[in-house]
Amino acid sequence: MKAKTFERKFDEGKDITGSLDLTKARRPLQEQKRVNVDFPAWMVERLDREAKRVGVTRQSIIKVWLAERLEHTALNKSLNADASDTGTG
Repeated sequence: MKAKTFERKFDEGKDITGSLDLTKARRPLQEQKRVNVDFPAWMVERLDREAKRVGVTRQSIIKVWLAERLEHTALNKSLNADASDTGTG
């Protein structure tokens, strides 16, 4: 199928998944990389309690909290940069 035909079908909302080779599909910035982190025992106990409270695994709660913190940090940096650019910071 030519690119123009593919794009037209996509733009028309038609199902194009049959034209894709999904065996090679990748999600950018979503590749997994294993890291080892040592936590004090008290921290692991609290993580386990919180994970149990919300019904997820320890690993999931760590991922969610780290992602939230990274998003928060990136947002603050962006806001601070904007304030600096406008002379209000």
